[in-house]
Formats: sequence, structure tokens, C-alpha cells
Amino acid sequence: MRTYQSRILPPFAAVFGFLLTSCASHVTTHETYPLLADADAPYDKILVISLFDTFDPRRYLEDEIVKALEEDNIEAVASTSMMDSRTPLVRQTFVDMIDKTGADAILVTQLTAHAADTTERDASPEVSWNYWPTYYWNVFQVEMVEYVEPPRLETDHELILASQVFSVSMEKPVWGMESTSEFTVVQEDGLDYQIFIDEAEAIVSRLRRSDIIKP
Repeated sequence: MRTYQSRILPPFAAVFGFLLTSCASHVTTHETYPLLADADAPYDKILVISLFDTFDPRRYLEDEIVKALEEDNIEAVASTSMMDSRTPLVRQTFVDMIDKTGADAILVTQLTAHAADTTERDASPEVSWNYWPTYYWNVFQVEMVEYVEPPRLETDHELILASQVFSVSMEKPVWGMESTSEFTVVQEDGLDYQIFIDEAEAIVSRLRRSDIIKP
């Protein structure tokens, strides 16, 4: 059964908290509104903020976005590097971060939609063979033991992340985008960190193409 949650901020733990090993994700991006004509872009120092309901996924995505920005010679700071899981996500927290870092722009990313379709698949059985000769020429007695694992759960996911860039000097959003990520996960195999890397690289690539940053 395919379920959707749209235009709300669902529990991020319900998505990435159980996301287990997947193949490489496929990420597409598009602008939701173009850069304002009077925006003071490109930006040189960016405060990166992810608004999910659990701390670790926020930190993972922010760290990867910072790495991708720094590869373009853009100064960037992850908000999670200046807080912990108990720090309140209120306006003053981020205002203090802007004052501390001297950022000229803020990149805010949040989850806006999630679709999942789970399928149960039989695991590949393992077979062991034992055989020994009998009293008859070229006749053997054979014993076969088959080990069958429990069925595996494969889930096809589609995530949509919305990102906005806010100009510090103008005190308003100046640009927006969405990224759609599609990947398959296997419940038994463990979290695939590549998901965060792919999302971060796609977001920064769109920032570059939209003239938000100039490498």
C-alpha cells in the first residue's frame, strides 16, 4: 500500500530512523521560485540549518552540505556544530548563530513529503549437501539440508526536501528549491549514509546553477 504525507513535517525518525541499506539514491531538483532580482547573491558565508525532528539526521545532512559548499570554496557552518539535541529550535537560537558566524545567508532544509511502498521478498535459501558411498558401485546416499531465512522487507522510498535561502541583510527568503530522492532500502542491512551525501551534493549543485554561490 502506498502512503503519502504532503506539505507537513512528518517525524523524520519515521523515515530515516529505520532507513536501512539501500542502493544509491537518485536525486532530482527544481527551483520552486527563482532568485529575487534584488537579492544580494552570491553569498560567501552560509549558515546551514536542517529542520527535522531528530538530531542525528539533521547533523548528517548539514555536515554533508557544509562539505559540498567548502569544495566550492564557500565558507559554511552547520547549525548542529553549535548546539546539541536539547537546544531549542527557536528564532533566537539561530539569530545568535548568525551573530557568531557572521553569515550573510541561511540555507534551511526540511522534509515536506514522503511516499513509501513496502514489498516482502523471499530470501535466497542456502543448501548444504552430504553424500557417502553405498555397497553398490557408483551409487551414493545423499542428504540435503536447506536453510531458508525469513522474508526480507524492501521499501521503495520517495522523499521531497524543500530548501530556502534567506538573505541576512534583507531579512527575507530570496530563493527556493525542492529535491526529490528515490531509493530502495532493505530493512535488515543497516543505514546507508550515502543518502545524505547524495542529497547534499544535489542541493549544492542547484545552488551553484541558480547563482546563489559562485565557486
